[in-house]
Amino acid sequence: MSAIEVQTPHGQARVHLHPVAGAWGALVLGHGAGGGIGAGDLQAATRAALAEGFVVALVEQPYRVAGRRAPALAAQLDSAWSTVIKRLRGAELEDLALVFGGRSLGARVACRAAAAGGAAGVLCLAFPLLPPRRAASRREPQSRLPELEAVPVPTLVVQGARDRFGIPPPGPMRTVVEVTGDHSLRSDLPAVGEAVGTWLAQLSG
Repeated sequence: MSAIEVQTPHGQARVHLHPVAGAWGALVLGHGAGGGIGAGDLQAATRAALAEGFVVALVEQPYRVAGRRAPALAAQLDSAWSTVIKRLRGAELEDLALVFGGRSLGARVACRAAAAGGAAGVLCLAFPLLPPRRAASRREPQSRLPELEAVPVPTLVVQGARDRFGIPPPGPMRTVVEVTGDHSLRSDLPAVGEAVGTWLAQLSG
């Protein structure tokens, strides 16, 4: 594994690259809002992708590299992600099909970037469909389903059956796999890895 520093308009991002000789494609994964690339489901997806012959690039957003836990604004996250993708396409991941993905917040970034970034597929781990309802608010939480619906390529959503953010519906281009557990996806990491590996094999086959 190697670490690559990428300067973005919003600070320095870091990519942890797991190379594979003769790979068909690469899985580029982003982390959740308050967590990092060491999250169990991201690591399970990494192992599954490597086993299927995919290069894996784990992306740390600039706010995490800078030591902050509170995420940046969506526009900044998307801009930093796009900068990283452009850098990887021009060098280490040149000529590879790229699958965008991530957990929770990272999954949202991957969905929003998929069309413009030319993704071959999108992997969503614990997609946060409905934001938590605030006690002082009378408004219903606004679904983030439009972000999923806007993805124009095959999409896999791996969701805990007890996820407090809800479970997205399947769609014509979207497969939804429920596994035991909640939003953390920690309860059955082998099931997470199996779902990811099976889908990637179909995508590259």
